[in-house]
Amino acid sequence: MLETDRLLIRKFSLLDSKDLFEYLSLPEIYDFEPGEPISMQDAEKMTKERSTTNDFFAVVLKSNNKMIGHIYFHQTEPEEFLTWELGYIFNPKYHNHGYCTEASKRILAYGFNKLRAHRINAYCNPLNTASWKVLEKIGMKREGYFENKAFFRRDVNNNPIWHDCFAYGILENPEQ
Repeated sequence: MLETDRLLIRKFSLLDSKDLFEYLSLPEIYDFEPGEPISMQDAEKMTKERSTTNDFFAVVLKSNNKMIGHIYFHQTEPEEFLTWELGYIFNPKYHNHGYCTEASKRILAYGFNKLRAHRINAYCNPLNTASWKVLEKIGMKREGYFENKAFFRRDVNNNPIWHDCFAYGILENPEQ
C-alpha cells in the first residue's frame, strides 16, 4: 500500500466494484479511452481480475475510504529495460482537486525508488488537456507527437476514427 497526505493507493479489492462502476459506467469516461460504459456485473468481474494483478492500483480517499479512481502501472517488455507505463482514470466527481496528480506523483516515486525503474512512459490524446497537464505537473517531459497513432472507435461506415497521441517520459536520473 502506498500513501499520500490524502490518499491510499492499494491493490484492488472485491469491495471496489461499486465505486468502479460509478465512473466506468459513464459515457464521458470513454471520450479518450477504449471501451464503453460497463454494467455492475462487468465492474464486479473487473475488480476481481484487477485484485489479482500488480498492474492496477485503486486510489482511495483516506477521509472516507472511497475509491475515486485507478492507476495503471505496467512494466513493458523487455523487462531488462526497466521501463513502466503509467495511465489513470478518475471519477469525474473528483476532478480538479489534485488527486490524480498526487497519486501519479506517488506512483512515480514508487516506480523509481522501490521497483528501480529506469524510465516511465505515458501516452495521451492531445485533446485530453487535463491528462497531459497532470503528466507535466508530475515532471514528465513531452517527448513526441504521433499522428493517427490509434483508434478506439469506428464510424458508421466501419472506418477507423484515428486519433493523435502525445508521448511523455521521465528518467530515474533526468541528467542521463
